[in-house]
Amino acid sequence: MTAMCFVYPYTVFQSEDGAWQVRFPDVPEALTEGDTEAEAHALAPDALLAALGGLAKLRRALPMPSAGGAFAVVVPMLPAAKLALYLAMRDHGLNNVTLAAKLGKHEGEVRRMLDLDHQTKIGTLENALWLLGRRVASEVRQAA
Repeated sequence: MTAMCFVYPYTVFQSEDGAWQVRFPDVPEALTEGDTEAEAHALAPDALLAALGGLAKLRRALPMPSAGGAFAVVVPMLPAAKLALYLAMRDHGLNNVTLAAKLGKHEGEVRRMLDLDHQTKIGTLENALWLLGRRVASEVRQAA
């Protein structure tokens, strides 16, 4: 398994009605718009996380990001670890109940571990990923 990098490119353009729209070519479900270009850029991360979280809740495949693009959203560490756990579970054919049994937890705890809106401790996610043969690594980059 190769490393998973959750950096999704997006485009911003002004529509005929004057609104600034954001589109993610790899995640067509992630759509947003703002009254100004700056507002559209500011809304892009939330639109992406909502779409990826929705796909995970529906137990659908997550699209991997393509390379390049003038603009990109870097998924923050905690949601990225949660998405990586979801992908690892899919790779292993595990559901919440099965993973919970392996971790010695209740199913509700696993459900919260996968919920992008829940503040799970990163160590909890690292342990679950470790159990599934994944390791969490961090990278700090210069801000664009």
